[in-house]
Amino acid sequence: MLVDFNELPDHSRVWIYQSNRSFTEEELKELEGSLTAFLKEWTAHGSNLHAGFEIKYKRFIVIGLDQTNVSASGCSIDASVHFIQNLEQQYNVELLDRMNVSFKQGEYIAYKPLKDFKKMAKAKSVSPNTIVFNNLVATKQEYLENWEVPASESWHSRFV
Repeated sequence: MLVDFNELPDHSRVWIYQSNRSFTEEELKELEGSLTAFLKEWTAHGSNLHAGFEIKYKRFIVIGLDQTNVSASGCSIDASVHFIQNLEQQYNVELLDRMNVSFKQGEYIAYKPLKDFKKMAKAKSVSPNTIVFNNLVATKQEYLENWEVPASESWHSRFV
């Protein structure tokens, strides 16, 4: 069952998928339609899941799930991953590769392989104050408070 992302409780589970490029306006409209259709039908053992989404900076797909009444099952998580894999193919983007880092360079959002981010840190091209996106956050509250943070406040701190 589709729920407005903003109405999901703070303890809702979140999954963040970062794209290796920005989506176009046309792609964003299509993505919203695809996400809406998927979440309306997303179930766990026949029970509707209360889930919502938002797309941030034209490149991050954030799916939230209120597990108060029904939790995600292995099958429902597999279904969501399969859905994301289909989006990767449809839009020729990377969404599931966790070995890449997104961070702000001014108003621009950079997307680099982790090894390149480490090199940039060593060369002082990124600093502890560089705003990074911590896609490992697990709940909506963590997402709201700790997703977009200085590198010094994230797992990225070991490199800067």
